Amino acid sequence: MSKKPARGSSKARKGGKSKPSQRGGSWREALVANSEVITLILLLVGGLLLVDFFTRQEDSVGIVSKGFGWAALPALLALMLASLGVLIRQTTDRLNAGHRIPWRAMAEVFVGLLLLLLAAIGLSHLWADSADPWEYAKAGQGGGVVGWLAGSLPASLLGDLITTLLLVILAGLGVWIIMRPLGVPALDPRSAVTGLRDSLRSLLPEPREQEISDVVDSPQPAGSSPPVEPVIQDDQDFLGPSIAVQETVRPKRKRPPRKTTKPRPIKPKPRPDYLPSLDLLAAESQSGLKETDIEYKKQMIEETLASFNVPVTVVDVNVGPAVTQFGVKPGEYVRRGADGEDVTRRVRVSRIKSLSNDLALALEAPTLRIEAPVPGKGYVGIEVPNSATNLVGLREVLESQSFLRLKSPLAFAVGRDVAGEPVAADLATMPHLLIAGATGSGKSVCINSLIASLLFNNGPDQLRLLLIDPKRVELLVYEGVPHLLAPVVTDLDQMVGAFTWLMLQMDERYRNFSRVGARNLDEFNRKVSRKKKPKAWQDLDRYPSLVLVIDELADLMLAAPDRVERQICRLAQMARATGIHLVISTQRPSVDVVTGLIKANFPARIAFSVTSQTDSRVILDSPGSEKLLGSGDMLFMRPDSSKLDRVQGCFVSDKEIERLVRFWKESMPAEELAANVPRYPWTGLMAQLEDHDEQYEQALDVIQGVDRASISWLQRRLRVGYNRAAELMAKLEADGYVGPDEGAGRGREVLLASDDDEQAMWG
Repeated sequence: MSKKPARGSSKARKGGKSKPSQRGGSWREALVANSEVITLILLLVGGLLLVDFFTRQEDSVGIVSKGFGWAALPALLALMLASLGVLIRQTTDRLNAGHRIPWRAMAEVFVGLLLLLLAAIGLSHLWADSADPWEYAKAGQGGGVVGWLAGSLPASLLGDLITTLLLVILAGLGVWIIMRPLGVPALDPRSAVTGLRDSLRSLLPEPREQEISDVVDSPQPAGSSPPVEPVIQDDQDFLGPSIAVQETVRPKRKRPPRKTTKPRPIKPKPRPDYLPSLDLLAAESQSGLKETDIEYKKQMIEETLASFNVPVTVVDVNVGPAVTQFGVKPGEYVRRGADGEDVTRRVRVSRIKSLSNDLALALEAPTLRIEAPVPGKGYVGIEVPNSATNLVGLREVLESQSFLRLKSPLAFAVGRDVAGEPVAADLATMPHLLIAGATGSGKSVCINSLIASLLFNNGPDQLRLLLIDPKRVELLVYEGVPHLLAPVVTDLDQMVGAFTWLMLQMDERYRNFSRVGARNLDEFNRKVSRKKKPKAWQDLDRYPSLVLVIDELADLMLAAPDRVERQICRLAQMARATGIHLVISTQRPSVDVVTGLIKANFPARIAFSVTSQTDSRVILDSPGSEKLLGSGDMLFMRPDSSKLDRVQGCFVSDKEIERLVRFWKESMPAEELAANVPRYPWTGLMAQLEDHDEQYEQALDVIQGVDRASISWLQRRLRVGYNRAAELMAKLEADGYVGPDEGAGRGREVLLASDDDEQAMWG
């Protein structure tokens, strides 16, 4: 048996006549071989026709004009472009360039242009206003002789309407041929052929098992590839033996991977003139983690866990400003079973979590946090602190795409996550925020970044702020900003008055909402802003959003726990739709400060570094914040998700805040600013509250009918604190209802007459 020569051997190249390839290799090779001759011929013909076109006399008709009419010059340009394309391809072949123009693409584009030009010439000559189309063509008018052949001649046989329809189809075919090599998506006619073929196959009868075995077991010639067994999944999916074998042998075309559609970047809109420019903030400055440190930590994680018989593989690394998250995929290990055979099992996630201290020791890290598993990912996240923490500027987050996508006036910058991506949130959807953490963990900086974000994007007519600062050192820097409803509140009595005034404002807004028929603030403002609104709404105007910021909740809860908790909870429960939002911060996250009722009304929370796991459970209902690094490292709980996001908070310096406050102070004229100095709007309300003391009236009712009373007795009857009972007893003594304290546990004599005594005296 003689062996056939190999495809690339010298015998195959020399002996015999080689058959042309199935896809037209003969004409392609001839075109490449004679490309120089074709180029010279096209250039020569084009040059002669150009000379004829531009040197003809006014009373004579040139060859090109007579043949193509108005399309003479486009036809010449198409001819010159074709010769130029062949010349470019020839030059790239000689230079052996990497990006060469394929001959087939050039030919398809040229043919498509010719069809499109032919259809345009035929239509123009067909619909030209001429009595004799042939004489009109010989004169070089319309589409010329070619236009007469393509339009007028078929119209004399088929009619104008059918000829026009055929020419339009010809133009569409030319456009489709042009779009194919250019990569423009178009309708593929092969899909229609494939659908017709599939429908015909479904009509074929089902093959018998003997026919299938005959096709599969048929002898194959020597040197051919082994038979491919057809895989039959279902009886009705099999479409015949011959078709099935042919499809299994034919190599399948690989589909390109689907491209994931990324959201389009949002272009920032130009900021209004009345808003401060972001140039007041410092520019971005970052220094990433070195690649050598990442590789070293990856190796240490894998080796440390492998030494405890926990094989893992680091499959992902996310470098953040403060921590780096290593995505660890659990591996498999072999364990001897009860019957003595080896059983392969997967590593449990709990085993990785139990080795957090060993990993911290191997990586020389102060603390580690393991997120097992990472939501939406197929691995466990090990968060290792970086050797140096990068500051996250407020400007870089305000200019990020995540902030621009919110499109909300109450959006604020949070920071960057463990992957370095900017994180922003919307206060309007929260609708309230609770911030807690130990001293020095970054709470005040977080509040400053939130207030600064609101001041950068809102004017005084859109947003009003009410700041409460019991510590008297953090929020006083915003004194004088036109957004303030009142000066920064630092007195306890004024704080209680502010809460009461906010509740009255909430009730007033709800009453006006019911008049208009609105359910929230945006709908109300949209209705009252109409040019033509009913007469009953003439006294109504737009309401701005109100944001109450409390820097330290613990002082308020210690001074008046019952009153403060009741008012905060009522505002948090009902003020959402009226555009009133609360931002509360505390450095003492204990159950007597952050009560269960307060936590239930604050679904959005930010936890900074705390001292114990108990404090972390009080804030987030889960551990984790005790392992944070401090200095802005936080766990952010979104209101719509139970997943905790680890974020490095934004840093705003004192100079940046001073520049922002100075801008707003200077944006208003001095006389207008002096005329609109904010005062406490609840001053008269506080006098009414002092005159009308419900507990004082209850004390008067309690002491009626008794002979003697004491502070401890009044405390038990009214269920108030000792200080409040002593205050009420002193007021009763001053008003003459009780006598002085007689000491020795005897209490005070009640001077208020009972109802029976009054009836006996007057009766």
